[in-house]
Amino acid sequence: MSQDPPTGAAPSTVSLRWAGTRAFLIECASLEHVMRWHAHLSAHPYSSQLDVLAAAETVLLTFSSPAAAHKAASDVVTARLGDTDAATGKTVEIDVVYDGEDLADVGELTGLGERGVIEAHTGAEWTAAFGGFAPGFAYLVAPGDPLEVPRRDSPRTAVPAGSVALAGRFSAVYPQRSPGGWQLIGRTNATLWDLGRDEPALIRPGDTVRYRAVREQVAVPPAAPAEGSVEPAQALVVKDPGMQSMLEDLGRPGLGDLGVPASGAADHVSAAQANRMVGNESGATVIESLLGGLSVTARGHHVLALSGAPVDATVSGQQGENPLPRDIPFALYDGETLTLGTPHTGLRTYLAVRGGFGGPTVLGSRSTDVLSRIGPEALTAGSVIEVRSAASRPVGRPEAPAVTLPEPGRRTVLRVTTGPRGDWFTPAALETLTRQQWRVSSQSNRVGVRFETPEDGRALERAITGELASEGVVTGSLQVPHSGVPVLFLADHPVTGGYPVIGVVVPEDLSLAAQLPPGSAVRFTLVDAPRPAHAPETSGESA
Repeated sequence: MSQDPPTGAAPSTVSLRWAGTRAFLIECASLEHVMRWHAHLSAHPYSSQLDVLAAAETVLLTFSSPAAAHKAASDVVTARLGDTDAATGKTVEIDVVYDGEDLADVGELTGLGERGVIEAHTGAEWTAAFGGFAPGFAYLVAPGDPLEVPRRDSPRTAVPAGSVALAGRFSAVYPQRSPGGWQLIGRTNATLWDLGRDEPALIRPGDTVRYRAVREQVAVPPAAPAEGSVEPAQALVVKDPGMQSMLEDLGRPGLGDLGVPASGAADHVSAAQANRMVGNESGATVIESLLGGLSVTARGHHVLALSGAPVDATVSGQQGENPLPRDIPFALYDGETLTLGTPHTGLRTYLAVRGGFGGPTVLGSRSTDVLSRIGPEALTAGSVIEVRSAASRPVGRPEAPAVTLPEPGRRTVLRVTTGPRGDWFTPAALETLTRQQWRVSSQSNRVGVRFETPEDGRALERAITGELASEGVVTGSLQVPHSGVPVLFLADHPVTGGYPVIGVVVPEDLSLAAQLPPGSAVRFTLVDAPRPAHAPETSGESA
């Protein structure tokens, strides 16, 4: 439901930076102000608000439509936060063995010595300011910043799960083994992220954390293996997954605070079309097949449809091998096998079955998230995929392709709006972004489209060379690392990023972007970005 702007005595010293046509960043004067905005907008969301994501200096708001984003932006820039808009949550106690590899170094950096570091860490009351980086990772702050230390000069390639660490003014616990440059002062066996709990994240924004020093910890026993289940009578059995095939639906939007990407079908328009042709709701689970090669055998009789990257498909069985017409629902009878060839153009082909694919959900979705490793594993030979009972909706009619893919060798044009950090780049860089032809790298995946460094071209030059505090990023963001070559974020992108975003591909072109195979030539064309009423002139969007 919609809300009135928050009112109170304290003015909200904010400016807005648009992140595409359906999202914007609220820039705040302090981290405390970030936390108050986040608490208010979480408790009182705007109409059609999809997600609110706090970071060190900003709050990202995303919406289902440009109109909803416009209305909220107009409210935000004139709003005033009251003193009651403060983060509140539960209290979490974490037992820590203080034997970290960097404990002595932190003692020297702070002048407190090892014992003083432990006393300061356990004596403070820490508050979870925001999440990000990885599912279950929470950035904690304490009054007076008692242990402010820099990151390590050389990040570790692998930090063990449960490591208790410091960086800048923050403390945190690593929920899983991952690279990291924080100073390690101890370890805990507390499980920060557990999909078996009603609330997977042990610590959420607004929670209070108290650390407690212990000499040793009892090992947590591994979870008992799940009991075997009866294989479904109605299913598709994978004979060959091809290069990569996985289950996808509409994903997990709204969980950015927990560090969980939205995920879902990379080309959501084609996935919805495949579902429509077999009479499913648009969000039913489909198979996303990368570069074809998928082969499945029917258990029971089914109606299927293909969309996305066009392939030559055949059905083989007692009647021999027969080619399939494109863009039309077709039957796959018990024992018959469907085999997909290599796409003629594009990258991802979607297979829908009447009723949709079943199986357990994770955080409300069956999508495979390759970044966070949430959801089912990618399909392998022998995978049995349950087919759910069909609804009463009729099978759809044949349709023309929902996404028009360029012919091999032809250039793809993607529309972009100026990004939230467009002013971090020189005018020449913005011109280079749109005038230069970019080529898709073979290192691309569902996280993002990477581009090759142009041989005779120019990298994107920054006007501001300082470090950007990590902030929320949306799908379609063109984030520019130090190389000066942009990365186009897709469905499984991280929820926050520490490199400036020069532009954002419009949502209507994201399905096309997800179909770009390696070697594709791409040009970006700038379109007008939105500007709300009363937006400050320094907000970074185009005129």
